[in-house]
Amino acid sequence: MTDASTTAQTVPAPAAAAPSSSAGRAAPGPARGTAVRPRGPRLRARVGAVLKHAGLIAFGFVMLYPLLWMVASSFKPNALIFREPGLIPTEIDLTNYTDGWNALLHPFSHYLVNSALVVLGSLLGNLVSCSMAAYAFARLEFRGRRLWFAIMLMSIMLPIHVVIVPQYVLFSQLEWINTFLPLIVPKLLATDAFFIFLMVQFFRGIPRELDEAATLDGANHLRIYLQIMLPLSVPALATTAIFTFIWTWNDFFSQLIFLTRPEMYTVPIALRTFVDATGESSWGSLFAMSIVSLVPVFIAFLFGQKYLVKGIATTGIK
Repeated sequence: MTDASTTAQTVPAPAAAAPSSSAGRAAPGPARGTAVRPRGPRLRARVGAVLKHAGLIAFGFVMLYPLLWMVASSFKPNALIFREPGLIPTEIDLTNYTDGWNALLHPFSHYLVNSALVVLGSLLGNLVSCSMAAYAFARLEFRGRRLWFAIMLMSIMLPIHVVIVPQYVLFSQLEWINTFLPLIVPKLLATDAFFIFLMVQFFRGIPRELDEAATLDGANHLRIYLQIMLPLSVPALATTAIFTFIWTWNDFFSQLIFLTRPEMYTVPIALRTFVDATGESSWGSLFAMSIVSLVPVFIAFLFGQKYLVKGIATTGIK
């Protein structure tokens, strides 16, 4: 009895059963000091982003629908263009491109070359004259600079219809009608005030310390303009080139006024000849040649988009 009682007293009582590691282990809680973000706001943010992108895609499709419809119509026969207004043609006809290319007095390549000559002359004229005028307004000190700059800005508000009659009279006396000179020569005289203002804003962002350092080295204004300002102004020059290309290529009014002979027609005027006032219009050929005329504009914007955005962003025009 004594041994049994002593053994019972010395043997410790069994501890409480520990919970199993698989079933009884408590789930790990969040780290101390961190807050759990509710799923409701995150879900609403995701849904809002999806709806926003869906709305932008739908809006973009609505904006692009006329262009897509014109592309689809250029592959349809004339009888089905307005009968089947859908984007997917039921019958594909490639003769619109071949017929439209040779439908006018000259092949359509003749009018593309005419437009290219006008665009090239206008492009060089704006780049040279507008950059020089912008350098004068941004860097030179001369009497009446603020007044002339204000007059230049006011000329932006003048519509072309106000000055087209005096220009026509002047160019007619110079016997420049039915030549490309009325469309190119004004560009050499810095008549596009928008591009002057754009480059003035860009030149003002270039530190004047560069001019002062070049002056100490013996450089004159022409050397500063050619070797310092122009290399640093590539975004502004590219923006000017792209806008000049698009506006001149698509210009219809001025070219219609000054170019009246068929051999001098540019692309916009040539496209107008496809439309007959009597109703016998070749819509398929018109749409096909319109697509052809949009290819240079699309290529110019595709390769110059980076410079276009950078040039506008760095000139303060937002």
